[in-house]
Amino acid sequence: MADSALKEELARIVGEQSMRLEEPLSRHTTFRIGGPAEVFVEPGGLEEVRSVVKACRAAGEPMRVMGRGSNLLVADAGLRGVVVHLGHRFSAIRVEGRDVFAWAGASLSAVGEAAASAGLAGFEFACGIPGTIGGAAIMNAGAYGGELSQVCPSLACLDAQGEIHEVPRSRAQWSYRHSMMDERGEIVLEARLRLEPGDEASIRERMADLARRRRDKQPLDLPSAGSTFKRPEGHFAGKLIQDAGLRGLRRGGAQVSEKHAGFVVNAGGATAHDVRALIADVQDAVRERFGVELQPEVRLWGFEGEG
Repeated sequence: MADSALKEELARIVGEQSMRLEEPLSRHTTFRIGGPAEVFVEPGGLEEVRSVVKACRAAGEPMRVMGRGSNLLVADAGLRGVVVHLGHRFSAIRVEGRDVFAWAGASLSAVGEAAASAGLAGFEFACGIPGTIGGAAIMNAGAYGGELSQVCPSLACLDAQGEIHEVPRSRAQWSYRHSMMDERGEIVLEARLRLEPGDEASIRERMADLARRRRDKQPLDLPSAGSTFKRPEGHFAGKLIQDAGLRGLRRGGAQVSEKHAGFVVNAGGATAHDVRALIADVQDAVRERFGVELQPEVRLWGFEGEG
């Protein structure tokens, strides 16, 4: 349990209005699922993030960082320790020439809008991904043939010692849903995107086309964490799940989407236990039918004691 001295220090750093105790994380995930965070803080600048990290480290308190919670399943029992939310207070965006600088809490849709308004092309692929720049950098988010690594020459990151440093593309070690920052537990603070000059109308037409394709193929009408499973080598997770006859399979309020079998959705009142059990059901069935091991793409927080 976080001690009172740490709580007082965190409130001093971010302001009392930006620190809450026992905050339901269901309010901060796109699944609309998750128990309470013991301490929930929302820094409003680079120095506040650094001070929060140093305070938690000095106190030996567990700390996790989240953005929009669009790729996250939090256990029903919640989380002890500190959850650092890089959200609306940490979402500044500025454009300088061909470069777009975005703080980690900036949504991908807001970054796409800023780029389009500046007549900068190359980020359209990401505009419909329901996440933030920080999460996109950690996971090398991608869609429709594009990946963040293709347009991001450098990042500003905070290391485990609380020091801010630049990470160029060559050191980020991006690959499919992987990065050096994720491996080392570094916090992405800001991304620099290098885009190409383009016609604003054409850029917006491309964004609208991709948005239509998402609406047609994905279950955007129900809460989810996006694609539930990583793409297994040589296969597509959604097709394997569909071919195994699992479309529409339910566990409590969790369901394999009828629209796209690669998504587990909150069909109404789902608990984290429901979702986790359904993920295991799907993994077992696909393994038994096809001999393929599906790995979750969604991050699982608070399930460490399983098995």
